[in-house]
Amino acid sequence: MKELKRELIIPNSQNNLAEADDFIESNLETLGVDKSLIADIAISATELINNAILHGNGGDTSKQVKIRLEVENKTVIVEIVDQGKGFDPTIIPDPLAEENLLKEVGRGIFIARSLVDELRFDREPGWGTKASITKYLPG
Repeated sequence: MKELKRELIIPNSQNNLAEADDFIESNLETLGVDKSLIADIAISATELINNAILHGNGGDTSKQVKIRLEVENKTVIVEIVDQGKGFDPTIIPDPLAEENLLKEVGRGIFIARSLVDELRFDREPGWGTKASITKYLPG
């Protein structure tokens, strides 16, 4: 499989979610990645991009979200970086807890984590929180 390194920076608006999704899907399609794996990666990334826009950047339209896509050695890594102040991922409420089951929000990270092999949160100097998703491709 070919290697790939691409980056997209979008203005901080949910209106740009389709562009970000297309960026991920089209690049993975050109490499021949299985459609069901592309869907898992794209859904996870879209959830995290949406979180970066709404929570990380607080909806501030003067900010941006950086999306990096890297494919190497049958490993797909997508990094989503906001310009926010950061958060502690260990204090996110469990969406499966009874008191949270009927809430309309709070499932993005849970969904992303369930569809990929690894999900990490770090800080990116000069930007903000970096969410990194990793998906290992078969074969």
